[in-house]
Amino acid sequence: MADQNDKTTRQDRTSRDDRLKSALRENLKRRKAQARERSASVDPSQNEDGSLNDGAAGEAGK
Repeated sequence: MADQNDKTTRQDRTSRDDRLKSALRENLKRRKAQARERSASVDPSQNEDGSLNDGAAGEAGK
C-alpha cells in the first residue's frame, strides 16, 4: 500500500513539474516577444542619442 502512495505522489509531482516547466517556458517566450516589440518601436520623445526631445516648447525659448 505504501508503494502505491509513493508512485501516485511521484506521478503527481512529475506532472506538476511538467506543467510548471511548460508555463515558465510560455511566460519566457511572451516576455521576450514583448521586449522585442518595445525595442523595435521608436520612442518619438527621444533622439537617436537617447536625449529627450525639446519639442516645440524648447525651440520657442531659443
